[in-house]
Amino acid sequence: MTAKGVPSGDLHTLISTHFQNDTRPLGIAVSGGSDSLALLHLMAEWGGAPLRCVTVDHSLRAASAGEAAQVAAICAGLGVPHDTLEWTGWDGQGNLPAAARVARYALMAEWAQTQGLAGIALGHTADDVAETLLMRLARRAGVDGLAAMQTRRQECEVTLHRPLLQAHRADLRSYLAAKAVTWIDDPTNTDARYRRTQTRRALKALAPASITVGALSDVAHHLREASDTLGHYAAQEAAQIASFASGDLLLEAAPFAALRPDIARRILQAGLGWIAGPGYGARGPDVTRMLARLDAGQGGTLAGCRITQGRGKIRLAREFAAIAAERVPQGTIWDNRWHLDGPAIEGAAVGALGPEGRGMCDDWRDSGLPAHSVDASPALWSGETLVAAPLAGFSNGTSARLNRTPADLQAMLLSH
Repeated sequence: MTAKGVPSGDLHTLISTHFQNDTRPLGIAVSGGSDSLALLHLMAEWGGAPLRCVTVDHSLRAASAGEAAQVAAICAGLGVPHDTLEWTGWDGQGNLPAAARVARYALMAEWAQTQGLAGIALGHTADDVAETLLMRLARRAGVDGLAAMQTRRQECEVTLHRPLLQAHRADLRSYLAAKAVTWIDDPTNTDARYRRTQTRRALKALAPASITVGALSDVAHHLREASDTLGHYAAQEAAQIASFASGDLLLEAAPFAALRPDIARRILQAGLGWIAGPGYGARGPDVTRMLARLDAGQGGTLAGCRITQGRGKIRLAREFAAIAAERVPQGTIWDNRWHLDGPAIEGAAVGALGPEGRGMCDDWRDSGLPAHSVDASPALWSGETLVAAPLAGFSNGTSARLNRTPADLQAMLLSH
């Protein structure tokens, strides 16, 4: 069996079932490895939508440029347009695989939007699901961390598709071999310094105990179902206890305290993401500590947000310190969520109002917002001169528009 209920060799069914009648243009991420090359050939044979291929050259190995060119040649043979994106942002610090992954997805999402693509297909397999489960077991992850990656996930305005999560790498390689297609073996996949390489070796050692890719993949998919179910109930609870005020999120304190811990955790994590946006996240232990503080009637700062309690409400607001230095040209989205509309002023920039700016706004209390929320609100500056602070009662012909909605919070909970 290639996967649950899919006969070996019937890989095309996974593609056609996943995309069904969606004929919008799609991108395909291809590194040249067996998984992504198999995906490219399968989707080209499917032919259900216009396709365009992308390869991200991380410029970390001398052979990477040649490998990207090799993929381009394969795409040309299939009649699929191809683009190579280069990443040169590695500074030698931190976790290389993690940094490369974040950069890769950001580059591809921007590329897809530029090319007018509705989504990008990725070649993740059951083997990736099993390996990830083992790696996260070592980190003592919970349900969400152990759950299989989602078959569809939003990255900015682009949908990431993983139609081969039920397929095994061995079957994909058999498919390519039957077509006389060769693939590139990335040497980092056998480099024992990397955790994924160590995990693959551990998987082989576990096989005699029937702990196989198929078994672990099945467990991860069961956990995905459990995670999605918890997200469903968390979204229902949030709809009952959440309200919104000028970019802040308010939760009814008593009902929140009565929630089961995992539901409360999900709502808190989604709320932090709703406020701070992509790129922010709180570690599990930090979230646990914050939940304990909330139970004790306290608050604090977490993941770029300030959390306070009062008058029966828990308020999640942006933390001023997290965005104090961020300024963008007028007309640009600030803090990934605010846009100021109004007369254009040459050289003006949008930044946080801050305590000093608040002191220039006599009517800021009329907003009904606490001081720390006003400090983190968007303001228009001309150098050090305050031009407008619409949420602090100093509009000066300018208004603030938030590109977050209650529906976004619901979506975050449902796609946890």
